[in-house]
Amino acid sequence: MPAGIFRVCFVVIAAIVNHPLLFPKENVTVPENTEEIIQKMKEREESLRLERLKLEQEMAVQETLTKSSGKATESAERYTHDPLSWNFWTALSLVVFLLIELWRQDYQEGTWQDYSIEEDENAVLGKAFKGVVLPDKVTLANFYEKCIQSVTSEIPRNRELVEGFADDLLEALRSVCNRDADMEVEESIGVGSMYENWRVQKPLACDFIVPFTPPEPYCFKLEMWLSGESVPSDKQGYSMIKICRADENATGCICDKTKLGEDLLCLLHSKMNESRHNNHMEDLLCYKDSQYLDGDQVMTWFQVALTKAWNKISHKYEFSLTFNLLDSPGALKIKFRSGKTIAFNLTPVVQYVDSDVYFISHFPCSGLVEDSTSSIHWFLTFAVYEKRYIQFLSKILPASSCHLSCLQILSFLHGKQCSLTGPSSLTNYHLKTVMLHLLQTHRSSDWASDFLEARLQDMLKFLEKSLQEKRLYHFFIGNRNLPEELAIPVVFQKAEPMNLFRPFVLQRSAYRKTMDTFHEMLRNTAALINEYTVHVPNGRATPLNKEPL
Repeated sequence: MPAGIFRVCFVVIAAIVNHPLLFPKENVTVPENTEEIIQKMKEREESLRLERLKLEQEMAVQETLTKSSGKATESAERYTHDPLSWNFWTALSLVVFLLIELWRQDYQEGTWQDYSIEEDENAVLGKAFKGVVLPDKVTLANFYEKCIQSVTSEIPRNRELVEGFADDLLEALRSVCNRDADMEVEESIGVGSMYENWRVQKPLACDFIVPFTPPEPYCFKLEMWLSGESVPSDKQGYSMIKICRADENATGCICDKTKLGEDLLCLLHSKMNESRHNNHMEDLLCYKDSQYLDGDQVMTWFQVALTKAWNKISHKYEFSLTFNLLDSPGALKIKFRSGKTIAFNLTPVVQYVDSDVYFISHFPCSGLVEDSTSSIHWFLTFAVYEKRYIQFLSKILPASSCHLSCLQILSFLHGKQCSLTGPSSLTNYHLKTVMLHLLQTHRSSDWASDFLEARLQDMLKFLEKSLQEKRLYHFFIGNRNLPEELAIPVVFQKAEPMNLFRPFVLQRSAYRKTMDTFHEMLRNTAALINEYTVHVPNGRATPLNKEPL
């Protein structure tokens, strides 16, 4: 018994002291030193094996001495090496080790990321950022005026033109669809950078989400994977959308709840109607042999409906309309006779209950995509809440606050760097998420226009730390500190935080490319800003007073 207890304690101590992931070095990711860790584990394994052999030898010697001295049977059995006892304590040691591993994973992944700005700044900064010197406030203000405001001045005019045309196109779409068989399209909602007033990269494309519902008497039943032990880690935030009749439950017809007599027949589920029912499900854009809404079929239906709608109203306009991307449901491009083009996106979505949360099947081009998702998996989008939250903050922050200016500058720099070194898995959505987290942790007065340089530094520091840790949490999922005015469903605030950088753990090549691009951008920041900035005499520049768009 004492030897067994010693073995358990020895395994626990060895796991705590030598486990390479239990207490990781600060700002160091595991895959960077994989060979070193493997070597240490092999050395430790050999050490444990020798220790076990030593213990077995000592026990054998003790057993021999006990038998030769003629001690009592009870004392001999107490110290005799029993294979069954050895297996028991070995199994117990293994269980303890696994419990420690499970606790480590839960501790690292199951808690909301601490974004408090009170932590030691030296712990936040990475090695790459320490050698970066950003331009001063005057240079940044001049850069913003010359390079960014000149682009954003076109936004209001483009937005007004596209909004009117999109409404006309969707109205024509409703008229060409069969109301008894096709999906019913609702009014479009403008979202994204064009409606949050921070778009800097051309083309200045407006993004619209278009909610749709099934024809009567059908309805959508959402099977959402948000949090819990049964939710796969790579499916968090996804949902499958089931189409069923309004008078049915989510699992089937009401005949499932009622015992039918031999002389009674369910007309819906009879063998004669089974094939007819399956064909009707396909007409409702379901995945083959199922009742789940298929994103690919929705995309095909939407593109065909848009084509019919344009053919109906094209005589009213003096421009052409074409699909800009075929792998996106409604990526459209207007082309005038002068050669000028305007792009915009219409994306069909499914509403979550009676909220402004929606499920979307196709995202714009992004480098971080889970390979395991299929066409029946729909991802959560909080685009409406993001726009509403930014509008809410504009009433609290100082006049001419610099939060959107920081995001615009960072988006501009990242876009220019990607044009030089190739695309990156880091997207503008990640940059906006960083800004939202910092807006929640900084005081309102810290975002005055005079602090543009300091807040830009904070965003770069925060982004580098998140990339090094491969951890950037979704701003709304699992965040319980949001204002009540947003009216976000409680189920999302109480859910487990969702790590947007989780794919980096498995996609090493994408992670390495993203880190290289980011560090290259840091090194080139001053050069890029100076390249696009006109020298201002006497060190003066126009102050950063931005009119709302």
